[in-house]
Amino acid sequence: MRITFLGTGSAMPTGERFQTGLLLEDEGRTLLVDCGSGALHGLARTSVGYEGVSSVLLTHHHLDHVADLLPLMKARWLAGEKHLEIVGPRGTKSLVDGLLDVHEYMQDRLDLAVREIGPYEFEIGGFSVEGYETRHSMYCLAYRFDDRFAFSADSDAFEGLANFAEGSAVLAHDCSFPDETDVSGHPTPSQLGEALSGHEVGRVYLTHLYPHTDGRHEGMLDSIAEAYDGEVRFAEDGLSVTIS
Repeated sequence: MRITFLGTGSAMPTGERFQTGLLLEDEGRTLLVDCGSGALHGLARTSVGYEGVSSVLLTHHHLDHVADLLPLMKARWLAGEKHLEIVGPRGTKSLVDGLLDVHEYMQDRLDLAVREIGPYEFEIGGFSVEGYETRHSMYCLAYRFDDRFAFSADSDAFEGLANFAEGSAVLAHDCSFPDETDVSGHPTPSQLGEALSGHEVGRVYLTHLYPHTDGRHEGMLDSIAEAYDGEVRFAEDGLSVTIS
C-alpha cells in the first residue's frame, strides 16, 4: 500500500500546505480520503491524477475536508470520466445534494453513487475499511484500511482511538497545535504522546497542522517523546509512504 499526503494543513492556509487529502494506492486500487482545498491540485501532481480516482471517502464535513469535492466532480466530468463514488458519515447525501443545488449545471454530469457509513466495517474502492467515531466538534470518523494504515481524521487524542490504531504499520494522526494552545477537538503533542503511550504502532505521522506549529516541530516531537517512545515524524504535502 502506498499513502500519499496530498494536504497536511488546516482550515487556516499558510501557502505551504494544502488542506486535508490522502491518496491510497494498492495493486491497482485507488482511494481519495478527504478532499479539502488544494487537495485536488495535490492529486493532479501524482501519477494517478483526478482521472484515476473514482472513489472518495470523507471523514466529516468541515470545509477544510470537503472544499474540493465539487471541483473534483467538475474536473472528472471535463476529463471525460463518467462515474464517482462518494462515501462518508451521516449527512454525506445532504452535503452532496446541497452542493449540486448551488451549482445546478453540475447535476447529472456524472453518475454519482453516494453512500453513508458509520463506525463499522465496510468496503470502498476495493479497500476493506473500519470506521471509528472520533472526538471532534462535528460527527467524524477515523478509518483503518486493510488493517495496515490508520487515519485519525480530526480528533482529540484518547485511549479508544489509540486502541483502534494498535498494530497499524502507519498511523496518520491529527496534531494541530503546540502544547501552549488551549484547544478541544484536536490534540496537542503532550496529549497525543500520553494517549499513544504503551501502544504499538509502526510509525506515526503528524498532520492537520495549523500555522501555530510552524517553527515548533522539534519541541512538539520532544513533547510526544516524553510519554511515547515510538517513531514519530511530521507529514509534508507530497510525501509518499509505502507499506510492504
